[in-house]
Amino acid sequence: MGIKYKTREEIELMRESAQIVSRTLGLMAREIKPGVTPLHLDKLAEEFIRDNGAVPGFLGLYDFPNTLCTSINEQVVHGIPSNKPLEEGDIISVDCGAVKNGFYGDHAYTFAVGEVSEDIKTLLRVTKESLYLGIEQMMKGNRMGDLSHAIQEHAEKHGFGVVRELVGHGLGRTMHEPPNVPNYGRRGRGPIFKEGLVLAIEPMINLGTKRISQLNDGWTIVTADRLPSAHFEHDVAIVDGKPDILSTFDFVEEALAERNALVV
Repeated sequence: MGIKYKTREEIELMRESAQIVSRTLGLMAREIKPGVTPLHLDKLAEEFIRDNGAVPGFLGLYDFPNTLCTSINEQVVHGIPSNKPLEEGDIISVDCGAVKNGFYGDHAYTFAVGEVSEDIKTLLRVTKESLYLGIEQMMKGNRMGDLSHAIQEHAEKHGFGVVRELVGHGLGRTMHEPPNVPNYGRRGRGPIFKEGLVLAIEPMINLGTKRISQLNDGWTIVTADRLPSAHFEHDVAIVDGKPDILSTFDFVEEALAERNALVV
């Protein structure tokens, strides 16, 4: 199956799905704190997505049992929400999908739970920066390797491990479409970017080794050295030859700013 390029109309429908996920993550930002359980977050997210005229994109996909993937500390991605409360100093990647008008949104943010160490703050900052550096390369005429290399170079410059086995992906009427979007690569290699391409770009960056393994639940991916991992994801389309970010972190950042103001 080849790459499915999207029309302007389809991209606007995808923006609607992506923004529902963005607002869901904004809700999560208001709720995440020590003592909250991932299953509580999962329930809120499912209700919010359905209340906004969409359906959860992950629930039942490949038999996944929940609305959210909640990956804590050394869990890289695909963590299954549990009843174990979050603790001060944890980090939690919340990955969420929604389907509306037949199109998927797929979007993730890694949250600090209370106060975290300086090393973790740096990991979160650099992973988010690497996402945006990758997005900058998603221009008509560039190649996948340009995007992948930008992510890898920034993460490795700070001494972090870039996961190889897990990648971003094309997005559309199905959650995973061609092409794969590696977070490592060489400039000038890979598919050429064309108008109408839509990608879910998602750096998965580890504090320590790049190596990973899978837990016995068949889903959860963890770092081989059990050091923390961060994960940020945006949905991006090429419109007029340039990257157009369909999702947004604005709802998350507004919620976090409000919470910080209350704490002060």
